[in-house]
Amino acid sequence: MKKLISVFAAAALMCGQAFAIDEARLAAALNSPDRSDADKALDAARQPIAVLSFLGLEEGMTVMDVMASGGWYTEVLSHAVGPQGKVLMQNNPASLARGTTAETVNSRVNGRLNNVERVENTFDQLGVAPGSVDLAITHLNFHDVYNANPDNAMAMLAAIKDVLKSGGILGIADHRGNLGADNAALHRIPLDTVAQAATEAGFHIVGVSDALYVDSDPRTAGPFDESLGRNTDRILLKLMKP
Repeated sequence: MKKLISVFAAAALMCGQAFAIDEARLAAALNSPDRSDADKALDAARQPIAVLSFLGLEEGMTVMDVMASGGWYTEVLSHAVGPQGKVLMQNNPASLARGTTAETVNSRVNGRLNNVERVENTFDQLGVAPGSVDLAITHLNFHDVYNANPDNAMAMLAAIKDVLKSGGILGIADHRGNLGADNAALHRIPLDTVAQAATEAGFHIVGVSDALYVDSDPRTAGPFDESLGRNTDRILLKLMKP
């Protein structure tokens, strides 16, 4: 079924449908020679313009890339909010120490993305002023936190909620799983699981999008399975802090 709209969000589906960003300007920025071919190759599966339009991002906002890792979405957000906006690039120091992540972050941000502020702190001590962020996004991360320890996922959501303004938006995009499957092994998570965690954390669900729906993915293999070509069926939830 193409439309993956949960019944609990159907009444609010139109929220976030108006285009809040200049899509043509953002598309030009994402196709700039200054952006790597490796990053551009991920655009088709990740659909950043459709995602940010759905979430209602606007130029000039303060946004946070939660668990940003190497910063693919950080760079997208930097272009999207423009020079008058600000991007908080959040990473746990332990994640930066893995592999070449710190080197990747340095080469991506330093001297290039002048509206990006690095927040290299854990969720219990983010160091971001409460109520100062317009919009946050966590991309393909929530399943790992929740599947390892649901309490840690709730703490993550609480920390994000604290820094968001009243009416601020959290977007969660993740690899969709099937209920009853071994989603920890598959690096996936069902929509209902994310929705329940978000509502328990005090967020209101204001929209569910099928922008990242992939009909060919039966959700029975992990994201890196060669048969998927790194193009999984993905959840996209729009949550609001009351």
